[in-house]
Amino acid sequence: MDLKDVDSGFEEALRAQLPEDVLRRAGPGYLEEPRGRFHGRETLVALPRGVEEVATLVRLAGAARVGVVPYGGGTGLVGGQISPEGPLPLLLSLERMTAIRAVYPEENVLICEAGAVLADVQAAAAEAERLFPLSLASEGSARIGGNLATNAGGTAVLRYGNTRDLCLGLEAVLPDGQIWNGLKRLRKDNTGYDLRHLLIGSEGTLGIITAAALRLSPQPSARGTAVFVVPDPAAALSLLALAQGRLGEMVSGFELLSGQGLRFLAETMPEVRQPFAAPPDWSVLIEVGLVDGLDPQAALEGVFEAALAADLVLDGVIAQSGQQADAFWAVRENIPQANKRVGAVISSDVSVPLGAIPAFIAAGTGEIAEVGAFRINCFGHVGDGNLHYNVFPLAGARASDHANQRAELQRRVHDLAHRFGGSVSAEHGIGRLKVEDLERYGDPAKLSAMRAIKAALDPLGIMNPGAVLKAGAALPT
Repeated sequence: MDLKDVDSGFEEALRAQLPEDVLRRAGPGYLEEPRGRFHGRETLVALPRGVEEVATLVRLAGAARVGVVPYGGGTGLVGGQISPEGPLPLLLSLERMTAIRAVYPEENVLICEAGAVLADVQAAAAEAERLFPLSLASEGSARIGGNLATNAGGTAVLRYGNTRDLCLGLEAVLPDGQIWNGLKRLRKDNTGYDLRHLLIGSEGTLGIITAAALRLSPQPSARGTAVFVVPDPAAALSLLALAQGRLGEMVSGFELLSGQGLRFLAETMPEVRQPFAAPPDWSVLIEVGLVDGLDPQAALEGVFEAALAADLVLDGVIAQSGQQADAFWAVRENIPQANKRVGAVISSDVSVPLGAIPAFIAAGTGEIAEVGAFRINCFGHVGDGNLHYNVFPLAGARASDHANQRAELQRRVHDLAHRFGGSVSAEHGIGRLKVEDLERYGDPAKLSAMRAIKAALDPLGIMNPGAVLKAGAALPT
């Protein structure tokens, strides 16, 4: 069934059933995304204050056959929040729904609305002497609803899991306007299909998450951070196994840094202080969160000494203060900004099995060289197999000089990840950017099931049309 444009008749129908200030015209902030790959069109944006208003909006959109594009913090990198083509949709922003509804420290649970900013959720947990461990570079503006809708990853997945693993229950509005009251605080609930996990990662294509019951953790008693220089990615992987063998689940972060990325940082952001005067070719940033009674300095020294004896490290610096630890993390967190200033030809978010990381990186160098001469910055969350594989022009050239090679470069990286049994979208989602990739690399049985689920829950195809699955692909004929 074809969707229709937002028009004056639809707007009048909304205004008749909603408070006057819920609707406005979408300004530039709603029509852009961080990488500038997608550009929205001026349309109507709704800013509800509660789940009942969200339900009204969705119900009326279905009656008018108007698409609904959910909008969180606008930080998504695959265009899920932007509708560049097709019938003009209604944007639905949850930015007013920011309440922390309840905190249960003894249960390690926090309940918040989907528009709550991630940093505010972290702060509310900390106030209750608990930890909400999801950590992203965009945490000052990313919203929990978007984190859940994309199953966001970040730097602490190694220990705490993706956003999916941090959610106990959801409140959501389904495509027919029904409200699902699933805000349970239960660890065990075997009562049929788990709608929670179906909605998490669906990017607004199966419903709109309006609130969540989130899993908290005890705060580590002590934090230790270090940067160790390693000979190569294979040594980094062995170092991870060694650290986990000594400290188990207390290893909370393990990031691979390439020399090219550190050189980009020195070139474009010299104010960011780096641990070593000359950037090493490969290094890892490791963080541990220890239980009471353990000394992080001694723990990291023990890891370094054992790794040195096994020829897994060449040098290392252990943070002597919280300020120095934050400085180490600032290096990692500013690498994407440095990449942006240099200008990438392609930016890839892939994952492969941990044991395949060294071979993938080595093979990638050869694949890119077959296309031409480029610089590669491969870095990321090696502890969970997630690599950001970015390709740049040579010094003095611009990314636009290689526009005609962009598709081939991206295809080669994605083909390689697929060949190694990996994923072409590790933590950013599919959005609109990777719809064709999902069609190309996705398992046929999975794609068939996804289309069937979409058709069953959203037969009108109004929920974020064109994201994840091709617009109209799941609709019954």
